[in-house]
Formats: sequence, structure tokens, C-alpha cells
Amino acid sequence: MNCFYHPNQPAVGMCKHCQRGLCAECAAVVEDVLACINRHEDEVRNLEQLTEHHLFQSKRFGSNYMRNATFYGLVGTAFAGFGLWQLKWLGLQAALFMALGFFLLYAAIVNYLEGRKYK
Repeated sequence: MNCFYHPNQPAVGMCKHCQRGLCAECAAVVEDVLACINRHEDEVRNLEQLTEHHLFQSKRFGSNYMRNATFYGLVGTAFAGFGLWQLKWLGLQAALFMALGFFLLYAAIVNYLEGRKYK
């Protein structure tokens, strides 16, 4: 690949903004990536900051799933346990508590598995 701006020069890399090949004379290093000198340096800097922000947010997003999984797991266990404990006296109402508890346990498992994606 050759430089976009100097077609007779070999490219040393590509601009992160426009994806054009750049020679050593046309390349500017911005936050460890290449950009077209005096053209795309600000755009590349903004892209790098945005990427860093999104990586930070994805870690926070995963912790929300884990918090939900813990809450649903505790409440689901309480409902299912109460339903099992009261099955003899409440009958169908106890079955409703158990069904709600098992649904919440299912939600806890789903949230836990989804939260693992963001680690």
C-alpha cells in the first residue's frame, strides 16, 4: 500500500479517521494511533476518548446486571421458600408464591449470564 497523499511513497500505516494509507511524512501519532497530519488529529483524539469512555461504561453496565442478579436471586429464594413452607396451609396460593419465586430465580440466572459478557 502506498501513501494517499504521496503515491510514490510506501505507507507506514493508516489514518484511524479516514482509513487512508500514510507515509512517515504524512502521519501524526495521536494517543498511540496514526492520523493524517494537520487534518484528522482532533477527530482521532475524540475517537480515542470516546472509545475509552465506552469501555469504562461497559464495566459499569456489567455491575448493574450483577446487582440485579443478586437482588432477584435473594427475593426469588425468599418467595420460593415461603411457598414451599406454606404449601400445606395455603394450597394454590403457595403454588403462586413458588411460581413467582422460580421466575425470579430464572431472572437472576439470566441477569448473571448477561453481566458476565461485560467483564
